[in-house]
Amino acid sequence: MFDLLVILIPALPLTAVLLNGLLGTRYSHEFAHRLGWGSVAGSFLCSIVVFADTLKTGAVQEVTVYTWIFGGDLTINLAFLIDPLTCIMLLVVTGVGFLIHLYSVGYMHGERGFTRFFTYMNLFMVSMLLLVMGNNYLVLFIGWEGVGLCSYLLIGYYYDRVSAAKAATKAFVVNRIGDAGFLLAIFLVFVNFNTLDYTQVFAQAGKLSPEMATAIAICLLIGAIGKSAQIPLYTWLPDAMEGPTPVSALIHAATMVTAGVYMIVRNHVIYDMSPVAMTTVAWVGGLTALFAATIGLVQNDIKRVLAYSTVSQLGYMFLACGIGAYTAAIFHLMTHAFFKALLFLSAGSVIHALSGEQDIRNMGGLKAKLPWTHSLFLVGTLAIAGIFPLAGFWSKDEIMAHAFTHRYYALYAMAVLGAFLTSFYMFRLTYLTFYGQSRVDHHVAEHIHESPPVMTGPLVVLAVLSVIGGFPGVPPEEGWFHDFLRPAAAGAGEVHSAGLGLVVALMGAATVIALMGWGLAHYLYGIRPEAAQEWVAVAPHAYQTLLNKYYVDELYDLLVVEPTKRLGMVCDWFDRTVIDGIVLGVWRVTQSGSALSTGFEKYAIYGLINVAGYANHLAARSWRKLQSGMVHHYAAMIVAGLFILVHLILAWWTGSTVFGLALR
Repeated sequence: MFDLLVILIPALPLTAVLLNGLLGTRYSHEFAHRLGWGSVAGSFLCSIVVFADTLKTGAVQEVTVYTWIFGGDLTINLAFLIDPLTCIMLLVVTGVGFLIHLYSVGYMHGERGFTRFFTYMNLFMVSMLLLVMGNNYLVLFIGWEGVGLCSYLLIGYYYDRVSAAKAATKAFVVNRIGDAGFLLAIFLVFVNFNTLDYTQVFAQAGKLSPEMATAIAICLLIGAIGKSAQIPLYTWLPDAMEGPTPVSALIHAATMVTAGVYMIVRNHVIYDMSPVAMTTVAWVGGLTALFAATIGLVQNDIKRVLAYSTVSQLGYMFLACGIGAYTAAIFHLMTHAFFKALLFLSAGSVIHALSGEQDIRNMGGLKAKLPWTHSLFLVGTLAIAGIFPLAGFWSKDEIMAHAFTHRYYALYAMAVLGAFLTSFYMFRLTYLTFYGQSRVDHHVAEHIHESPPVMTGPLVVLAVLSVIGGFPGVPPEEGWFHDFLRPAAAGAGEVHSAGLGLVVALMGAATVIALMGWGLAHYLYGIRPEAAQEWVAVAPHAYQTLLNKYYVDELYDLLVVEPTKRLGMVCDWFDRTVIDGIVLGVWRVTQSGSALSTGFEKYAIYGLINVAGYANHLAARSWRKLQSGMVHHYAAMIVAGLFILVHLILAWWTGSTVFGLALR
């Protein structure tokens, strides 16, 4: 029964993908969305049962579906590893994913491609579940690539918009850079262990040299940096806001961007063997947390502010991993999923009410007209700012306390400054959106309305989780959550803090920092709004630098994109001028020759020189018709191929002839 429940977790949304993808045009949108969110709800219920069983028994179990690849020294099973880390990830992915799917019913109502949207969303869930459930690196990689593909499809959902198509392509290409590092790590693991199964690799990890452990860990980190949008591969994530808001919530809250954090924690045995890799992870996280927070200070798009907030919060998780606080990293991953999904979906409610408006300079005074959305967004803001006793207070401040008590003072200072900036820009966003004078266009203002219950209901649940979601981690580093997760995620560097009193004092100091950020935002955007413009006038260049995101995209265009385009143009010139020139040169030589000086012979030699190119061109035009994109065509070819193969095997076995030829 347990094995069946484990298999059903990814199988249910996969069934929805197949039904909606193949037959979705034949039934109503009502059935399509019910199948979409219902399948994820089923996965969530199965995850609860699996979690309860693991909590009760404490056993680590593997469920093998079938042997996938075998040959030589390599055997790969499609199998799932169920341990405390997997259980926590399952609850977060399926629970928050279900709420986002349910919210999407109201948000995407009336959109063209409604069934396509739920097909992509369910496929995203399948990929993420494979990623967190797989018991080996190859299953992890299949899920890893799957979420990358689905992010491309979902970010580019409005494919007729140039900006959406470019954002989807950017996300896909940037993630491929990280994936190259991840593939190298997988190759190195197999070369050193002759297996890709987690349990065998981690059991033998002690035989690795420090240099090889560092190489594997750094390659894994490159993959994590790409997927979790850390410096320098973070630029795709803010542009991902071109997708529908539920997509932003799904990618930014509980699924794709947390994959890198999960992968590092899963491989903590290898990271613990490499102080160099650990230090690199910590500094990448700390710098990203602070860097992204500074950009969020001045952004005017409501979703982009939240996007840079996601990049910053992921930086805290990387920082925690780098200092050995793996359980704290997963704790913050969980609480972040609650309040970030709440913030994104609340922002979607605002956008929905304002007929698509996302610029906070065209908002203001929405508290009276959107009371539910205002209250829920405020809860999310308090949580992410780290105000006691909401979820963010317990998880983010625990990371900072761990950094201080383990003498990572520079990283602690960066984290504290990032916390102050986070509080400031999130309350700035709240004040500019819901308070003050209305700046909404009067035509839009006439139609402002609160979202329907199918959208506000999930927001209420997420708000409750944002309030109480930190309590499983109380007391810090000693709570039930840590005790449950520690067997699967406790690293060599993770030891108990110097004392509960010191941790409480540090958390109190962090709360004061958060309140200072709130107070400054209240003064600049609540009491004296003109003061904000005065600050801009004092440092216009700094403001423009932050507004333009440090010109990183422009720098990448200058150093990478444009040189690559020019290289492509050079290659095209070489093909047309040099390669074709050689052919024409040979032909012209034959024109002046005595043996082939006239008529047919000249063109014959020219044709012979180019026959390979023309043959390849004609063959490609013919064979491409086989790739029709129609699944039933592929199924028919598979059946026909199996029929021919069986016929040939039987003919060989019985000694019969095929087309007059004896097979043996």
